[in-house]
Amino acid sequence: MTAASGGQQTARPTRLPRSARRKQLLAAAQQIFVAHGYHAAAMDDIAERAGVSKPVLYQHFPGKLELYLALLDTHCDAIIAKVRGAMLASPDNKDRVKGAVRAYFDFMDHESEAFRLVFESDLRNDPQVRQRVERVEQGCIAAVTDTIISDTGLRPDQAELLASGLAGAAGQAAQFWLANGRRTPKAEAEALVAALIWRGIASFPLQGGSTAGMAPEIG
Repeated sequence: MTAASGGQQTARPTRLPRSARRKQLLAAAQQIFVAHGYHAAAMDDIAERAGVSKPVLYQHFPGKLELYLALLDTHCDAIIAKVRGAMLASPDNKDRVKGAVRAYFDFMDHESEAFRLVFESDLRNDPQVRQRVERVEQGCIAAVTDTIISDTGLRPDQAELLASGLAGAAGQAAQFWLANGRRTPKAEAEALVAALIWRGIASFPLQGGSTAGMAPEIG
């Protein structure tokens, strides 16, 4: 507290630890970017939303692009971790498929709408942004590929192709579900998509010769 004229006391602005301030600034930036897109967002608006001065904002982030990339890194890592977690959460492949589908739906349905930064960015032409968005696809495919290889014994190229189909189907279905107003209840939508994917994945033989169904011939 500091003394003011007339003996009144005024409070000093709270000084947050650097990590807490960074988290606060990223949260404010995310709200602005989601609402307005990258190009229409202004550092003035982000500073105002965070309740700080522009100099404070620039102490943590040199510019708007650095803010955007930091948010992308956070959310790209999150969706990859969710898919990888689904692969590790159960030894049952049917449950793994359900978990992977749920990871995409949860990401799309989160109240923060962070998916817009990853999948609907108006800055996709920037090489740094494009690299991060592509990393999401590659990371999710890699997580599923590892599981398919270990369970089926398929060649890496075959397993990767199957994994891209699973990730693509789950991601596209989740985006379509959200864009069309969540007309199907979320749990029902997840179950439908998981069932579609499982009917394909289950037909491939497990290591050791046991199968979940009739395996298609692989050349």
